[in-house]
Amino acid sequence: MSSVLFSSLIGKINPSFTLEMTAKAAALRAQGVDVINFGVGEPDFNTPNHIIEAGKNAMDDGFTKYTPGSGMIDLKKALQHKLKEQNNLEYTTEQIIVSNGAKQCLSVACQALFDKGDKVLIFTPYWVSFPEFVKIAGATPVFVNTVSDKQYEPDFDDLESKIDSNIKGVIINSPSNPTGGVWSDEAILRLLDLAHKNNWFVISDETYEQLVYDRDFTCIENLNKHNVNVLTVMSMSKTYAMTGWRMGYAAGDKNLIKAMTKIQGQTTSCPNAISQRASIAALLGDHRPIDDMKEQFRNRRTVMFDELSALPNVHCSMPGGAFYMFPDFSFYLNKKTKNDKILQDTFDLSDYILDTAKVVTVPGDGFGAKGHLRFSFATNNEVIQKGVSAVREALEKLK
Repeated sequence: MSSVLFSSLIGKINPSFTLEMTAKAAALRAQGVDVINFGVGEPDFNTPNHIIEAGKNAMDDGFTKYTPGSGMIDLKKALQHKLKEQNNLEYTTEQIIVSNGAKQCLSVACQALFDKGDKVLIFTPYWVSFPEFVKIAGATPVFVNTVSDKQYEPDFDDLESKIDSNIKGVIINSPSNPTGGVWSDEAILRLLDLAHKNNWFVISDETYEQLVYDRDFTCIENLNKHNVNVLTVMSMSKTYAMTGWRMGYAAGDKNLIKAMTKIQGQTTSCPNAISQRASIAALLGDHRPIDDMKEQFRNRRTVMFDELSALPNVHCSMPGGAFYMFPDFSFYLNKKTKNDKILQDTFDLSDYILDTAKVVTVPGDGFGAKGHLRFSFATNNEVIQKGVSAVREALEKLK
């Protein structure tokens, strides 16, 4: 059999290592190993019952056919209502697209906006898929440093040093995956001012908008005084514990939404019909289960912060949102295991913790942040305490 010659794109993009860590944990569990998973990027709660019932009813009612490619009109109207009531944003249904997860919204937006020769600003630490979306579109990611003790806001000196005429856009993610950082209004206003002066398009990933703990969340579009072109991307996944339902949406310029719809129509056709019906129930139904989940996350955040901060030689900042912490474990790099293996980077450290403590963490090197590990507190407090204790014991064994 002759070998298959793949396109050059395959060599340019990286696999999702966060999914690889999840696969490692699943493989160990299948072998009967008791694994604590701090790598998970989804709520541990089940989807609220009224949303599940709406999905069941959709199937019973025969709502199992194709819908319009950019989403059914009833769902777009529910999203209009949500965006107005919760975010103080007004859009027409022509300005909204529904996709198979916010991930598809982001990828399709990059394909609609960017070409070979374009550059796109991405802030480190970044969600692993941002650079890959840009590369899939043929463009080049340009990485900008952030300030860790200011909720990972942009290092504007570094940003301004990297500005050139080829930069076409910028991707913002606040609250952030992997850091949980929530940018101040002042930082966003400063960035929007630069976007206005340089005619950049802004893609704002606001997937974790409902999980902000110390202040009211402000959409970037609410601060857009210069009428910069902003695409707001949100998700049903994190807010409503609907990750497997694969529902995301974006709102912005109607011509961009039309272009995104064109690409989406030739890739996945329409979003999942049953999930669309369930999403209407989520958006317009009882919000108390969502508020309860947020309060539990708030409590877990405190427990995780206290536990990680107590680890010797580990620095941890309190995140303002999401359900992640991003502590600095740099002290433990270049240490040796009992077998004299040197832990050269956080991939090595994460593997060591998994092998020794049976705890899944996510290496910061994969997010563009050396020395850090991502911990998810989307699990109960007992597991958090047990897991961090096991990490402590593993660190104590290093030489």
